[in-house]
Order: sequence, then C-alpha cells, then structure tokens
Amino acid sequence: MKSWKLKEIVLMSLFSVVFGIVYLLFLHVGNIWAGFIGPIAYEWIFGIWFIVSIICMYIIRKPGAAVISETIAAAIEVLLGNAVGPRLILSGLIQGLGAEAVFAATRYKRFDLWVLMLAGVGSSVFSFVYGYLLGGFTVYTPSYIALMLGIRILSGAIITGVGGKALSDGLLATGSLRGYAISRSKKSDVRA
Repeated sequence: MKSWKLKEIVLMSLFSVVFGIVYLLFLHVGNIWAGFIGPIAYEWIFGIWFIVSIICMYIIRKPGAAVISETIAAAIEVLLGNAVGPRLILSGLIQGLGAEAVFAATRYKRFDLWVLMLAGVGSSVFSFVYGYLLGGFTVYTPSYIALMLGIRILSGAIITGVGGKALSDGLLATGSLRGYAISRSKKSDVRA
C-alpha cells in the first residue's frame, strides 16, 4: 500500500463502512425472502455482498483494493451485529479474493464491463466454495446446489459487475471522483 494516496485509503474506507451497513440491511431482506422460498432466496441477492470490491477497484485501480475493501466491509458488518460473528470477516476476505483474482489476471489493466462482471463471478465462485465447505450445502441435492451456484453467478455478474459499474460511473459523472484513477481512464472503460 506504499503507492496508495491518503485520499484513496479514505475513499475505500468510506465505501467499506457504507456497504458494511448495506450488507447487514440486505441480510434482513434475505431472511424475510428466505421465509417464503427457502435458502435459495439469498442467491438472488448475493451479488450485493460483493459490490464494494468492484466499486473500489474500478475507482482506485490498485492491487488490493478489492480484497481490502470487502474485508473491511465484512468487519463493519460484524461490528454492527451480524449474527455470524467474526467468521464473516473470513467470508469477506474470500469474496474479495475472488474479485481480486480476476483483476490480477488482467494485471490490473482492464476495467471494462466484462472484467467487472467476471470479477463478480469470481466473488460468487469463491464464496460458493467457502459456503459449500462450511454452510452445510451437502444436505441439498446436486441439482439444487447447481441451481444455487448458477443464480449466485448471475447475481454476481449483474448486481456486482453491472451494478457496481453503474454506481461508479454515476459518481464519476458528478465530478466527485476527479483525481482518482477512474477519472484518468480510457473512455472505453467508462462507457463499455
């Protein structure tokens, strides 16, 4: 983080706190919906729990932005009272690593819509494997597990990738992100 500017650290921290709160609110939305349709309800909205990693990486464009922001957001969610407790911080770390792996594969040089969507998919897959190992998914039939994974991947691509890009581009359009890497990016990154 030696190459990071203070304003980048502050922005990442701010987004992490805001989305830590959003994450906890969406847990309650998921709980209500799961009461009607069962555990698959969470899969439809799972992408919201990865979005800060995409937003921070897309704006800051430095190694570590995805994993650090997601881990901080998870820690904030724990501090606010998520019943999962400290294990959720590990979950945030794993989700952030899923996104970070995609950006690392591009050598942190591509930030178009497809890469952002793939980063959402990366978070989806990493989190699903973690959930499978610790969440008791083995009680479900293989077809139900495949359906859960498919929906989570779609949620990661659409809510995380498309939604994260849209939110960031909206902020960029206001002029509030001047001086960040996103404002110096190629026009194709922002409009793609």
